[in-house]
Amino acid sequence: MRFTIIKTENYDSMSRLGANKVIEKIKEQPDMVLGLATGSSPEGLYCALIEDHRKNGTSYRGIKTVNLDEYIGLKKNNPNSYHSFMYEKLFRYIDIHPEHSHIPNGITDDPDLEAKRYDKLIEQLGGVDMQILGIGQNGHIGFNEPGTPFSSRTRIVRLENSTRMANSRFFSNMDEVPSQAITMGISSILDSKEIILLASGSAKAPAIKRLLTEEVSENFPASALKLHKNVTIIADSDAFKLCEGMVFE
Repeated sequence: MRFTIIKTENYDSMSRLGANKVIEKIKEQPDMVLGLATGSSPEGLYCALIEDHRKNGTSYRGIKTVNLDEYIGLKKNNPNSYHSFMYEKLFRYIDIHPEHSHIPNGITDDPDLEAKRYDKLIEQLGGVDMQILGIGQNGHIGFNEPGTPFSSRTRIVRLENSTRMANSRFFSNMDEVPSQAITMGISSILDSKEIILLASGSAKAPAIKRLLTEEVSENFPASALKLHKNVTIIADSDAFKLCEGMVFE
């Protein structure tokens, strides 16, 4: 198996270990391009980065970031937009230049053109040096749902009901949850030089087991990571609970 697999005791230790890897990379390459994700999986990692920035002064002045995705139809200042999420969970607390943080524009008049622009932007930045990922219960990475071709680039997608349901906890009701998003495609993600996949909790256990034990299939988007040469999976004991007998770090 190509993956480096690290089992941690809980969400907090998963988050800190992931943050340490990001910090090490920043010190090694202070002008790196860092790929970011939203949701509960990386939130603890961002907290740990903020704590390190405050205590140790790790600087993000030379760092450029690109996010995986954004909802279509939400303004940047909407509390549920990924622009707002990243500002509230990370950017406002570190010294990154605002013009260096990139997230797709979900309110553009031409979403397809925006997707192409964003893919070109990542190319112009020199590609992603380290990409942070979560994994959906159905195996989605970014907003790449089951059935997504592995050749896909940044594009417009319609979200499955299971994904909308999982994200509905952030909204007042299901009617408010957007049905479309702009997302980096699987091929776009695999272009990253290094990938860190985070998973926590028993709800992710079936997806982690499937990722580690089943064959590569477009019906399970995360399985595309098996085609990459530098993927580290950091997950807690609950996420690994269906993988008894497997040996981890």
